[in-house]
Amino acid sequence: MRQTLISLFLLLAALSAKGQQYDDEYKMEVGGGVGLMTYLGDFNSGLFNNAQPMASALLKRVLNPYMAVTAQFSYGQLKGTSKGVKTYYPDVQEAAYDFSHALFDLGIRYEYNFWPYGTGRDYRGAKRLTPFVFGGLGGTLASTDNKSVVVVNVPIGVGVKYKVAKRLNLSVEWAFHFSDSDKLDGVEDPYYIKSTGLFKNRDCYSMLQLSLTYSFLPKCVTCNNDIDD
Repeated sequence: MRQTLISLFLLLAALSAKGQQYDDEYKMEVGGGVGLMTYLGDFNSGLFNNAQPMASALLKRVLNPYMAVTAQFSYGQLKGTSKGVKTYYPDVQEAAYDFSHALFDLGIRYEYNFWPYGTGRDYRGAKRLTPFVFGGLGGTLASTDNKSVVVVNVPIGVGVKYKVAKRLNLSVEWAFHFSDSDKLDGVEDPYYIKSTGLFKNRDCYSMLQLSLTYSFLPKCVTCNNDIDD
């Protein structure tokens, strides 16, 4: 009886230690971000000129420690002016052209981490800090002068993410959104020069964003974790 109790105690202790040895891997992340949105087009003379505040909500499906798919909804303002732009515009002579348009962006993207991402206890060799790249497809709604413009955009960006805690993820990213339209600033083809190509002579915008997400929906440890016993 004594040997049975000792064996049972040792078994429970071993199971408890194994349960504490590794962290769970999670399938999903949800969170939000804040940052700056910058118009890049005919009426902007610098990469960060007239940058405006923006906010985002995002939902992420973690495929594995290297890859994830993220859906993101963002809101911000596009602001620009012909002042300071050393370009001749046939329709903009005496008075400068200024605009400030509300912009909504909804997109989905694929992310790839340079190193496996995690606490190091959820996946063998995982790092708390890793750079990543991403690309995807999205839709843009811009409220220009008394009308709305809906266009397609292609986001391409880079970033760095850091696992603050077991379920908290902090990231900084910078993305360029290339649209298929020259109407986001309210003026189409101000040079009167015809061009070919899907994204040639088109308006685009950038997003510099800091985001925080919360991990949830843990994976089955015995089925999904790549660990050594």
